[in-house]
Amino acid sequence: MDSSTLAANVMHFARLLRRSGLPVGPAETLAAQQALTRVDIGSRTEARTALRATMIHRHEHQDVFDYAFELFWRDPTIAEQAAAMALLEAQKEIKRARPPPAARRVAEAFAAPRRDEGRDNDEPPSLDVAMTVSDRERLQQMDFEAMSAAEIDEAKREIRRLTLPLDERRTRRRRPDPLGPSTDLRRTIRASLRSGGEVVQIAKARRISRPPPLVVLCDISGSMARYAQILLHFLHAVTNDRARVSVFLFGTRLSNVTRQLRHRDPEVAFQMVAHAVPDWSGGTRIGEALATFNKVWARRVLGQGAVVLLITDGLDREGARGLGENMDRLHRSCRRLIWLNPLLRWAGFEAKSQGARAMLPHVDEFRPVHNLASLRALVDLLSRPAPRRPMLERIAA
Repeated sequence: MDSSTLAANVMHFARLLRRSGLPVGPAETLAAQQALTRVDIGSRTEARTALRATMIHRHEHQDVFDYAFELFWRDPTIAEQAAAMALLEAQKEIKRARPPPAARRVAEAFAAPRRDEGRDNDEPPSLDVAMTVSDRERLQQMDFEAMSAAEIDEAKREIRRLTLPLDERRTRRRRPDPLGPSTDLRRTIRASLRSGGEVVQIAKARRISRPPPLVVLCDISGSMARYAQILLHFLHAVTNDRARVSVFLFGTRLSNVTRQLRHRDPEVAFQMVAHAVPDWSGGTRIGEALATFNKVWARRVLGQGAVVLLITDGLDREGARGLGENMDRLHRSCRRLIWLNPLLRWAGFEAKSQGARAMLPHVDEFRPVHNLASLRALVDLLSRPAPRRPMLERIAA
C-alpha cells in the first residue's frame, strides 16, 4: 500500500470515528498516519495498537474504536472464508453473539452517507429549513409512548442537551476569603503565633454554597418501561454533568445504578445497567423498594438537604402495603420530595389507586413526566429556590 492510499484510508477512518462520536481531529489523523509508517503495516495487531495510541485519549472510547476498527479495516478475503465455513457449519445451530454496546452507533455512522455525496463541488450547499421549528415544537409536546424510533432518537439527543442547575444552598463549611463577612478566629490566632502572639491581620472567611445532593428513584416496571428507557438518558446526562447524584431503579427490588451511569459512554453505561438490573419490565413493589432504601441507603445519600425525584405511576402490586409509612419517612429525611408521574398527562387524572392515595400526602411537588416539555419544566422547577415547609412539619422531621 502506497503512502497516498494509506493516508486516504486513515482520513476516512477518522471520519468514521467522528461520526461515531469520538473527538478525532486533524492532529490525531496526522499522528495516526505517521504511526503507521513506523510499524509493520502487515501486522493487524501493531496497526491497531498504533491507531489506538494516537487517535483516542479516553478509556471509555476504546469499545467504539475497537468495533470501528473491525468494521473498517476488514480482511478482503473474509467473504470467501465465510462462504466456505457456511458450507461446513450449515447443519449446526449457531448461537448469535450479542453485539458490543458500541455496535449500533458505529454501524449507523458507517452506513451514513457523506454530506457532499451526489453534489457538484461548484454547487453551493443548500439547506431546507421548512417546518423545522414546528417539527421541533411538536416533538417537545409529543408523548414518549407515542414516539416512533426516529423520534425517540431525536428526543434522546434533545435530552442530552438539558442541564440541571439545582439552586445552591449555604453549608456549614467555610473557605478563606479576604473579603469575607465573618472573622476566622482560628486562622487569625494561628497566624499571630508567627509574630510572637501579636495580631497583625484578621483572617476572614465565607460560607461555602453548593447545590444539594440529587437522589433519583425510578420505577422500571412493565407500565413504566417505555418511559424509563428514555428517562435513563436524562439520568445519564445528569449523573455525568454534576457531582453528588445517586440513581436507584426499582421494580420488584431496589438496584443502585449510580456507578454504572457514571460511565461517560451512554451505550456502555446502559449495557452495564442491563446486567445490574434483573427485574426490568416486571412487577412493582414500591413500598418494599422504599423500605429498602430507607433502611440501607437513606443515611448515606440524603444528607445536606438532598432533593429526591420519585419517578413512578403509583401502581403497586402489593396494594400499598407499608407504602404510606415509608413515604412519610422518606419525606422527613430529605429537603424536597418531587413525584414525577407520567399518568398526569391526562387532564382528568385522579389518584384512585391505593398506591397513589398513599403516596400523594407525602410529596412536595406532583408533576408529569411524559415528554420533553415536562422535562424542561422539571429543570426550571429545580433551578428555583425550594419553598419552605411549614414550621410544624420541620420540627416534626
